[in-house]
Amino acid sequence: MKTGIKNIVLIGMPGCGKTTIGKLLASKLDKKFIDLDDYVESKNGSSIPEIFKNGEEYFRKLESKAVEEVSLESNVVISTGGGVIKNKCNIENLRKNGIIVFVDRPLENIISDVDISGRPLLKKGIHEIKKIYDERYDIYKAYCDVSVHNTFSLEAMVEDIIKIYNEYF
Repeated sequence: MKTGIKNIVLIGMPGCGKTTIGKLLASKLDKKFIDLDDYVESKNGSSIPEIFKNGEEYFRKLESKAVEEVSLESNVVISTGGGVIKNKCNIENLRKNGIIVFVDRPLENIISDVDISGRPLLKKGIHEIKKIYDERYDIYKAYCDVSVHNTFSLEAMVEDIIKIYNEYF
């Protein structure tokens, strides 16, 4: 059991439910909620699609700076962007004051309901989700402290994460 760790950090594929789950967790645990993509947009005065017009590398630099900042917070639930795991330093920073939870949702469920319109890396179409899933799945598994399967009700999943969190601390 670790001591002094207070944040819950959600990682996973775009469309796996990180933001929805994060808001529910924050509400139930009386913690502040931070959506990392919203944080990046707010800090930079531009939407993620607008930022991506300068290239993915530019976005990833802004994302890493945001991770450094939110990692200093305590008692928060952080929903990350799907690609936050592309930079190992991001995970190292998030882990300093948090438990990393991989929201593992089956690919077919993501494909069936993900809205790709606001997701720059998926603008080439649904087939891009499969490619990203294949590239990232093992990385999510390697970087997480715990993995939860998003295959049942959100309420049940949130209760599972709370149980894990309470056991962890």
